[in-house]
Amino acid sequence: MRKIPGSVTNLTALLLHVIAMPIFFLVFILLYRSTWMIDFIGMTDGNRLVFNTLMLTCILIGVLCGSRIPMTATRVRLTWLQYIIWSGCEWLVAACFMALYMALMYGVGNYGYFPALGQCMLLVLATLSYPYVIVPALMCATRPDAADEKEENLIRFTDNTGRLKLVVANTLLLYIEGQENYIHIYYLEGTRVKMFALRQSMIGVEELLGKHGVVRCQRSYFVNPRHVKVLRRDKEGFIHAELDITDISVPVSPKYYEQLSKLL
Repeated sequence: MRKIPGSVTNLTALLLHVIAMPIFFLVFILLYRSTWMIDFIGMTDGNRLVFNTLMLTCILIGVLCGSRIPMTATRVRLTWLQYIIWSGCEWLVAACFMALYMALMYGVGNYGYFPALGQCMLLVLATLSYPYVIVPALMCATRPDAADEKEENLIRFTDNTGRLKLVVANTLLLYIEGQENYIHIYYLEGTRVKMFALRQSMIGVEELLGKHGVVRCQRSYFVNPRHVKVLRRDKEGFIHAELDITDISVPVSPKYYEQLSKLL
């Protein structure tokens, strides 16, 4: 299942959960003044209604902080199903603590824990259903996950022992040349062309490069089609790919010519 965007668990989303959501809970109860909510929370006493609502709001803030701060701090990436389960657990834990408060505050004779738990579960569900849906939807819609997109566009080169050696954006990679046990990676750094020698084989990076749209153009070369300006044939009949940013040209074998030309 698809993972949730990072924007759903960033700092803005955290503040919306631990500040805006409890405020909504408080205002909804005090303004809407549903009969059953008043009977349960305030027992027809206006002052008691306000005090108990404030206490229940504090409990909600505590639960949300205990849940959402670790989620944001650890940058955990959940699937949507896991996120829904996580949110459901928040709702259940908040209801449990609210019921405990009501039972201890007014005694088993008035409520009893489990009857209060049922009421608190209904209370949280009735007041927070909309915010629990709106906040993630809002973060997805108004804060595109640029960080995730950037992460997906990075090519991570490792050597033949698996150690990470170079990270390059796929839009900045120009071409790769294979030489014996090394590959030479040519990429842009600002306006300059840089070269990085990596102990790796052409076969070892072929799958990685394919995921980023970089294709083989000759037995010892990969080229990034994003930077190919034109394919030309010289007087001897050899084909070269001219790049749009530099004066460098990369050899293209007839075997890969048709595949590369379709990408231009």
